[in-house]
Amino acid sequence: MSLLDIITKASANTEPHSSLAEHPIMLNADDIFLKLKPEAENTNTTSLVSPLTGWGISQTDAKLIESSKKFYTKLSRKFKHVHNFNREEFLGILTPFLEKFREKVGVFIGFDSNDSGYTSFLLEKVGSLIGRDVLSLVVEACISFEIWELLEVLIVNGLIDHSCYSNLIFNLAAKKRSDLLCLCLKHARNLGSVELLCILKYFLCPPKDGYASMVSVRKEWESQALLAIEKARLGKKSRLAKEAAILLMVAHDGFSDAELCLHYLLASNNVDDVILSSSLGKLGGKELMNLIMYLGKWLKKYERFPQAIPCPKASSALGLKICDWVPKLEDVAKCLGFFVDENFSSLMLYPEFHEEVKSIEGVVSSLAFEARFCCSMTNVIEKLREGDMQS
Repeated sequence: MSLLDIITKASANTEPHSSLAEHPIMLNADDIFLKLKPEAENTNTTSLVSPLTGWGISQTDAKLIESSKKFYTKLSRKFKHVHNFNREEFLGILTPFLEKFREKVGVFIGFDSNDSGYTSFLLEKVGSLIGRDVLSLVVEACISFEIWELLEVLIVNGLIDHSCYSNLIFNLAAKKRSDLLCLCLKHARNLGSVELLCILKYFLCPPKDGYASMVSVRKEWESQALLAIEKARLGKKSRLAKEAAILLMVAHDGFSDAELCLHYLLASNNVDDVILSSSLGKLGGKELMNLIMYLGKWLKKYERFPQAIPCPKASSALGLKICDWVPKLEDVAKCLGFFVDENFSSLMLYPEFHEEVKSIEGVVSSLAFEARFCCSMTNVIEKLREGDMQS
């Protein structure tokens, strides 16, 4: 079968994808294209399509495909008898598969197989070469057997297919894994409105037994804030460290554990504005109140601490990566705008919202006045600069 025949057949197939693909791994296109040659020596240069011969995959890719198919079939069969399938048996299948995969692609890891994180390290190194069908089954197994360390590797390295995120997020919320939900907000791209709504509802009204997994999130914010203070105290890049310390102080103090998790949603560049706006319009009464109080806290913080400014350089220069996840004033204002647009009737018709709305209105007016004043000062400075240049 020629390359053109394969492409034509694939494009004509409109049936839903339910089984392992014929080529379940990422193929090395460079090796394939180098072998392609025109079917005839005297080709018609006016033709848009020139038939080619020599289509074929390397022996290494063929072995990887065969290995992936066998693993997929074996794991699928095990899931049909899930009552007799456990965590240890799954890892006993996965680890040898990853080892063989590593050997065939020639990846050196320098990691002892007896160490506890060996499987996670293997998955991190070769996971990007494994097909999405196999990885989808691995995600399913990680959720079923609660192997959170492997699931974290899959999320952080962007190895989870977009189609799997809906099921993943609902399961993480059901199992109260707040820390992994935060990782999804940081690393998943183009989350849908259903997934965002699930995350919003979970963090705005957390279950009583859901705070345990939020402890690690608060500890991360605290450790980064203390690190910024220490760097500012030691004088290492003191100005940047002081700015980062102020910013992290503003983001940490006064916010609950669940609200610290919401920071990731507000600051994320992976969240589409239209989808976020749609999700905000589907929140209930208590969720709306908690969200407006959360946004109000941010506005009051920025009014009280105008020196809290974004520190994009702190992540690379000082190792304060969490500075990238502090919502900017414009992030808060944008979310507040979506919130009001989608829930205006609720805010006006229900008295319980009035006091909080009036409080926010006062803060917004104050910030708007400062912005207008700063704009006028900027104009004056520019005029003076222009006068200096002309003289």
